[in-house]
Amino acid sequence: MEPLFEKLRQNAVACKQRIILPESTEPRTLRAANRIIGDDVAEIILIGNKDDILAKGRELNLINLEKATFVDPADEQAMEKYAQLFYELRKSKGVTIEDARKKIQDPLYLGCLIIKNGDADGQVAGAGNTTGDVLRPAFQILKTAPGIKVVSGAFIMMMPEGSPYGDNGVMVFADCAVLPDPSAEELAQIAVSADKTARALAGIEPRIAMLSFSTKGSAKHEKVDKVVEATRLALELNPNLKIDGELQADAAIVASVGQSKAPGSEIAGKANVLVFPNLEVGNIAYKLVQRIGGVTAVGPVLQGLAAPVNDLSRGCNEEDIYKTILLTCNQAINK
Repeated sequence: MEPLFEKLRQNAVACKQRIILPESTEPRTLRAANRIIGDDVAEIILIGNKDDILAKGRELNLINLEKATFVDPADEQAMEKYAQLFYELRKSKGVTIEDARKKIQDPLYLGCLIIKNGDADGQVAGAGNTTGDVLRPAFQILKTAPGIKVVSGAFIMMMPEGSPYGDNGVMVFADCAVLPDPSAEELAQIAVSADKTARALAGIEPRIAMLSFSTKGSAKHEKVDKVVEATRLALELNPNLKIDGELQADAAIVASVGQSKAPGSEIAGKANVLVFPNLEVGNIAYKLVQRIGGVTAVGPVLQGLAAPVNDLSRGCNEEDIYKTILLTCNQAINK
């Protein structure tokens, strides 16, 4: 396992978190759960009928699942507190108590309600569900962290050995997954969230570059103005941020270019967190870097939620799920 993930694993072992896996009969998910339990990384909560889940585990020769906690939506008495909670949270939207009782039969909703009630710390899903299905209950139930109104997606980028970029070859890119066209206010909040992600998950002291096609006024355009304003607003939200913008990508990460284009900047040429002006740019950039540069892209890690819920690709494997659980544990530890 990469050094970064070994450190995250050690952190998780030291501060046990309770992680919900709602896709409890999905084979890749169960294999990852079995490993997590065997490695004593986290307390795993599986949603569904215990006998059915354990039968599936026996088919897969998984010996550790007995040690999981099981929550069965069919247990009406145990579920009533979560139905009442959902009703209270959503009654202003027209939800009735009967609606709530039906909704908690959906493991993705029930998982978020368990977290909201303080009975778990995070959730990982998406091996068998769409991103929309995973995120919708998180938005409705958990909502965003204090001071943050937007959820965004960050990637931890691990460069090939010997790379001069980032800290020990680690960088954070955001937002590359969620918000198509953020306003200046939203872009500022993405920067604040990326700072927390870099500290909690990447293990680096963030130096944030707000990227544009202009460096320090080299071009004039309303899109440049947005990035300049976002940089100012981010510092209002958190005056302790180490942040600068607007910067072009080369000015952000190449020391000689940074000194030439933005002399005196504490960030130019040394950035390890890159905040992109919109999703189109961010998504294209991380995939190009990943494929052409031979970089390992881990994520997206969802940032900005009041409690961690992370989405998997439906093409994920057991290792992807295991690592996402490690990330979720560390987000919960540092929230």
